[in-house]
Amino acid sequence: MRLDQNEIGNVISMNSFKQDNDMQAPAEVRAYWETLRRGQLVPYRSEVDPRAIENTLPYAFIGEKVAPGHVRLRIAGTHLTDLMGMEVRGMPLSAMFDPTARKQLSEALEQVFDGPAAVSMSLTGDTGFRRPELVARLVLLPMRNDLGDVSRVLGCLESSGRTGRTPRRFVISDTRVNRLRSTPTIPAKDGDEEAPIRKPLTGFREPRPVFKSAVPNPAAPWLRVVKNDDE
Repeated sequence: MRLDQNEIGNVISMNSFKQDNDMQAPAEVRAYWETLRRGQLVPYRSEVDPRAIENTLPYAFIGEKVAPGHVRLRIAGTHLTDLMGMEVRGMPLSAMFDPTARKQLSEALEQVFDGPAAVSMSLTGDTGFRRPELVARLVLLPMRNDLGDVSRVLGCLESSGRTGRTPRRFVISDTRVNRLRSTPTIPAKDGDEEAPIRKPLTGFREPRPVFKSAVPNPAAPWLRVVKNDDE
């Protein structure tokens, strides 16, 4: 079928729609993270159950804050390894970005932990010899460690296009920061202050041990003076 010149102006490129449909993993990880944070501002890393995001595991990763604006990858899916052409566990997340984009990434990570905030990015891969056009989406979602500090990040990076020659590094074409709101509350009783909703910890967290005193009555003295009047 041949289009007249007058009809060409009505042709809409479907490339962007195809890219959106091809990269659903970040949205699925974000939706799962939202279910974890119901009743709390930021979920705990130990609450993450890999079985709940089984289909997105190749694109998912967990990072640890090692310095302001810097994250080290502790767990990473196979898609990230394919993009870099090497094992990425233990590497800084910034290694997957072009040097010109690392400052922007660092600023975004600071907002993730300090806000805290959920960050989503649109990425473009570097091009050149045997490196075809490549686009990607990235989400960065804050989590707490076992001590309650916001120092972990659940992330997901999915690309669309041929990987080509590795390593592939990205520049940031768009960043969206969603600062998280305060913890939801439940209605107070009898004029008491509203109490925050707190979800019981599950996932990889083990139950905390309960320590019992070896002395039946901790208030009682451990030593007793015995007097012998026969001496």
